[in-house]
Amino acid sequence: MWPLIQTKKGDWFPADVESSSMHGLQAYKVFIAVAIILGDGLYNFCKVLSRTLSGLFVQLRGTSSRGSLTIEEDPTASPYSPKQSYDDQRRTRFFLKDQIPTWFAVGGYIIIAATSTAILPHMFHQLRWYYILVIYICAPVLAFCNAYGAGLTDWSLASTYGKLDIFTIGAWAGSEHGGMLAGLAACGVMMNIVSTASDLTQDFKTGYLALSSPRSMFISKVIGTAMGCVVSPWLFYNAFDDLGLPNSEYPAPFATVYRSMAKLGVEGVSSLPRECLVLCYAFFGVAILVNIVKDSLPSRWGRFVPLPMAMAIPFFLGPYFAIDMCVGSLVLFVWERVDAAKAGAFGTAVASGLICGDGIWSLPSSVLAIAGVSPPVCMKFLDAATNSKVDKFLHRP
Repeated sequence: MWPLIQTKKGDWFPADVESSSMHGLQAYKVFIAVAIILGDGLYNFCKVLSRTLSGLFVQLRGTSSRGSLTIEEDPTASPYSPKQSYDDQRRTRFFLKDQIPTWFAVGGYIIIAATSTAILPHMFHQLRWYYILVIYICAPVLAFCNAYGAGLTDWSLASTYGKLDIFTIGAWAGSEHGGMLAGLAACGVMMNIVSTASDLTQDFKTGYLALSSPRSMFISKVIGTAMGCVVSPWLFYNAFDDLGLPNSEYPAPFATVYRSMAKLGVEGVSSLPRECLVLCYAFFGVAILVNIVKDSLPSRWGRFVPLPMAMAIPFFLGPYFAIDMCVGSLVLFVWERVDAAKAGAFGTAVASGLICGDGIWSLPSSVLAIAGVSPPVCMKFLDAATNSKVDKFLHRP
């Protein structure tokens, strides 16, 4: 679609603006991707929320019905019902032995909320203290929904709650009071609270299965978070000079996407180029429709329907991101045809190894970047027209 929209230059958007301007082609790239992400996020939010409420309803109804039945009337309470295995009993006993006290959890949350309310307005002057207070009041309910939903579906919607904060806090603050920065900062606060809830719940589940103490899991989480508070800013300011630049090795595409959401929430749709809003509406609906089709089809055919979220990022970044995923999918597809049993057993392990290897390489890459070491070989793929211009430039007399 980029070349098609580019042909409307001078009609839909000014011809003299740069391609990276949010009043030109870049606006279509970003906001269409945002519309797809929002449509996909809204659909999955509703799906996870419905499953969460359904699960809670079934659980509460089952609890109340068992409480009103006698042992003879309730099959689950019958002495003939199957008992927990020895391993499950041992896991439960070991896990409950080192419970984190409720007073500690509530007190810790209040202390963190008070600390954030006092400190964050000094770091981000546009983020008023009462914005943070409202976030921390509403966050426990959203965190519970996200943790419960992630447990049912293995899908964390922390980013969706963060986007909700971008629009609400940004609109509340207004453009004249730095609503864009306030919305983005509020998004960071909400995402940290909500995502930590689901991540910690999954860690506790892993600890339960591995016979680990929940207190040790929590302490490990605190240590890792403390290390991240030191290591991440240091890497951000020292390792990558071009972090976040559009054409760099680390373009940070979601930073542009979230900034555009904040801009849309504060300035409104009047700041968009011509026909951009219409395209956003269309792709928003397409994202929801694709999800409905995917969930309606049997799993045999539904797995071939692409995920809108996976389509949105390459639409914004370009093809290189999609090529990686396509190659991986092709390798797995061929492997399943050659040896389905081994592909099913080891496919996840191979994918995990590739992800870990790529992640581990970031550490020596950071060290080399800090040392100022340049790569010995540089490769870049160009389209035919640009490649022809480069060849003429290189071979000119």
